[in-house]
Amino acid sequence: MLLSLVVHTYSLRYWLPAAVMLGTAPAYLLSWSAWRLLSTLLPSRLYHTVDDCVYSVYQSIVLFFFENYTGVEIVIYGDIPKKENVVYLSNHQSTTDWIIADMLAIRQNALGHVRYVLKDGLKWLPLYGWYFSQHGGVYVKRSANFDEKAMKKKLSSQAKLGTPMYLVIFPEGTRYNPEFQKVINDSQAFAAKEGLAVLKHVLTPRMKASHVAIETMKEHLDAVYDITVAYEGKLTAAGQRHPAPTMPEFLCKECPRVHIHFNRLDMREIPVEPVFFRRWLHERFEIKDKLLTTFYDSEDPEKKCRFPGESQKSPLNLTKTLPSLLILGGLTLPMLLTESGRKLYFNTWLYGTLIGWVWVSLSP
Repeated sequence: MLLSLVVHTYSLRYWLPAAVMLGTAPAYLLSWSAWRLLSTLLPSRLYHTVDDCVYSVYQSIVLFFFENYTGVEIVIYGDIPKKENVVYLSNHQSTTDWIIADMLAIRQNALGHVRYVLKDGLKWLPLYGWYFSQHGGVYVKRSANFDEKAMKKKLSSQAKLGTPMYLVIFPEGTRYNPEFQKVINDSQAFAAKEGLAVLKHVLTPRMKASHVAIETMKEHLDAVYDITVAYEGKLTAAGQRHPAPTMPEFLCKECPRVHIHFNRLDMREIPVEPVFFRRWLHERFEIKDKLLTTFYDSEDPEKKCRFPGESQKSPLNLTKTLPSLLILGGLTLPMLLTESGRKLYFNTWLYGTLIGWVWVSLSP
């Protein structure tokens, strides 16, 4: 009985946040749809401005659970600048990585501007897959199936509109997991074959999406953010690196601290020619690899589990997230308390998902 209670209590740590984040999605989509219809006769820039504000409301709820609820400590190395148009390049090791971008963006008052380059398969997520595309996200396929023309078209149209841009890209293309040795070996073998430095704690980056994004929007962008993330509490007793926490594990408060190394690169520092860009991107990942090697492998206790340089703890004020939870919660609860509201709620999940699937299947 006691064991069952412990297991039940533990599971509630992530089922409750998941239920709230997923449960408010229909109310959010209906609110956005109403604005989309009202804005058809208005300038596109006005639509995007309000869309960014609405989007920040939902993402604030996500951060309420992933920061305020978990109590995770965010440690930032480097100075975060004011709000600007950027491409965000980061190492990739967890399903939580995309939320780290939100954590930085909200500290710059740019949460509504976050858009993602995502794996093509994610466009089939119910409600979310379609909406991420509507908000300016880009779905890409790997290798030979990569549609450079479609990505350029979408990003250039947003740049022409002057859409604020905080475009998040994970150049590795897949998550680094120390238990997936074959993936790591293949990545290292490819680097050696191409005459590139072999990396230990990150995978060899793929350049296509990053290059297309930066080349297409170079006149619109102010900088590139080179981000390196490490999750504390992921070492074995022998000091070996464990896989990064999954989203449920993170919500279960299994990660006490997230370390974020922030490096702002001016656009003038970035080569445009593909051959030079590829070398430049790999060199940035060499730097990440050195940072992570120090973090995980240093024999000096003062250097282990931290990045070099000055750091600062950055707590997120509850006033940044709680109002959004109350707003969307206040819109969702009345729907669930009446028969007609529940019908609208479940029909939104059903038909919204079906319409979204049709939309993304017809989109390039």
